Parts: sequence; structure tokens; C-alpha cells
Amino acid sequence: MEIRGPVLLPARREDVELRTLDELTLVGELALPEAREPVATLVTLHPLPTAGGFMDSHILRKAAGRLPALADLAVLRFNTRGTSSPRGTSEGTFDGGRAEAFDVAAAMDFVRERGLPRPWLVGWSFGTELALKYGRDHEIEGVILLSPPLHRATDEEVAAWAGDRRRVVVVVPEFDDYLRPDEARERFAAVPDAMLIAVDGGKHLWVGETQSRRVLTEIVAAVNPDALPLPTQWAD
Repeated sequence: MEIRGPVLLPARREDVELRTLDELTLVGELALPEAREPVATLVTLHPLPTAGGFMDSHILRKAAGRLPALADLAVLRFNTRGTSSPRGTSEGTFDGGRAEAFDVAAAMDFVRERGLPRPWLVGWSFGTELALKYGRDHEIEGVILLSPPLHRATDEEVAAWAGDRRRVVVVVPEFDDYLRPDEARERFAAVPDAMLIAVDGGKHLWVGETQSRRVLTEIVAAVNPDALPLPTQWAD
């Protein structure tokens, strides 16, 4: 079987609920390797909900569908406050990235309570803003930023990562709608240790199997490089 599109490889999948400090319930899913313990954990933060982003946005769905089996990773996806998906609707109302600090904290509380290893925040678009603004408040190994627009994260919040022991990996598509590689290099220059990866031909939404595989490869390269190269075929 070719690994592409919405394929779901074997995993232990569990519907979960996260509880925030302001007493909201967020809906999500945890995917774990089928027969082994995970070597690391991806805590995913989805694109802008007012523009159609949710826990099933395709890169995050593919990460949960493939990486537990291909790279021994746990993948936590959830809807931030007020966001709906087939899994359900999280309580609360979208707050433009402010009260969503509680949502990130709830996810990290869940990771700690479940004893999930080596957490990384993986943000896409709006999710990168949450990772940059609030990731330093939590015990993580690093942040992976996919198509960061840097609309809500200020220059000061970006610069605060300078000298931090946690890794910053920035994956920027060549033809991004908001922040292209040259500008991204300027905006992240305040973080000398950040790894900026420019993806030729990429666009903000990473449409197409070639772009999906590239993004998933960069995630695994940061978190569990021993699992590379990612297979493109799966034997049932």
C-alpha cells in the first residue's frame, strides 16, 4: 500500500478531553504507536480557526495517521477553544491567541499526566504564534514552526527564544502567502540558533503529497532522526 493522502496506519487512537484553567473542555485525539512506547511526543497546534483551521487540518491529520507507525511518535491533536471538527466542538470562544494560552497549558498538563515522553510543540500558521508566545512556559524539547506568519507573535516574543536550550525549527515555504524565506531569515535573526528550512516550491497550505511528505520528514528529522527516511509503502 502506498502511503499517501488520508491513509491511517496502525496506531492506538483515543478520543481525549483537555481541561483548561478557565474551566473549558477541549476535544482532541491521542495517537500512539500500536505495539511500542513512543520515543517522543508531538503536541500539535492547528491553523487559524476563523480561516478553517482545526485539529484535522491535513498536515496534522497526516502526522497522526502516519508517524506513530513510521517514527514511533505520540501525536496529540486538539481543537482550541471554540473550534469544531468531526471530533466535536471545544468549549469557549476564539480569542485571537490570548486566552489560547490556557489551551496550550491544558495540552501540556495532559502530556505530563499521561507521562508522554519528550514533548515538542508543532504549530502550523496560527499554531506557530501560540508556540512562540507560550512554548517557553512549558517543559518541551523544542518548537517546530510550519509556515509561521508572525502576525501575532511580536519581535520581542521571537527574540526571547535566543539562548534558550530548547530547539527552534522553522519550516518556511518558498511561496508562502505571509512570510517567505528571506523575510523569515530577517525576522528570526534575533534567534541565532534557530534552524530555518526553506522549502522550494512550497506554499502556506502545503498542498499535495510531495509537500506533505517533506513537512513530515522535517518534523521527524528534528524529533526522531533515526526513523528516517520515512517509507512511502506499507506492508499490511
